Amino acid sequence: MSERSPAPGGLELVESLVNTLDVESGADALDTAEGRARFGLAEEDVPGARELRESLRAALLAHAGHPPHRAVTPLGELLAGAPLLVTVDAGDGAAGLAAADDEPLTSRVAVVIARALVEGTWNRLKACEAVDCHWAYYDRSPAGRGRWCSMQVCGARAKMRRYRAK
Repeated sequence: MSERSPAPGGLELVESLVNTLDVESGADALDTAEGRARFGLAEEDVPGARELRESLRAALLAHAGHPPHRAVTPLGELLAGAPLLVTVDAGDGAAGLAAADDEPLTSRVAVVIARALVEGTWNRLKACEAVDCHWAYYDRSPAGRGRWCSMQVCGARAKMRRYRAK
């Protein structure tokens, strides 16, 4: 949907997971073997991945100042079950976070969010304001007040609706 460049760093994982569902058409990439393979999912993992996706979408809508699109499991509850490991390199003492393998996708998402919090980029990942879109995008605007995934599509539609309403 969007012409924007992908989110930086690991946030691209979250962005691409949220964008596996085209809200307008209902097409879900997780319905295909190729779509599942992108995230290392087996067919039986899809219900959990969809729950995670919609909880992420609700968080991204909140980043943009919008209410959740529907009732979802709070993201914090899903991530609470995602074990993370703190790793320390014996050679140089560098520390990092790694996902445990119990819940691979959820743990990977938790690592990405933790890193984005440290980098200050998590709140810039948003979901489009348009109710027929809710596409995830990274807001690169200077003030961080972007509202649509695409000014040329969703933004133009919203402005046209407001104009016609007048």
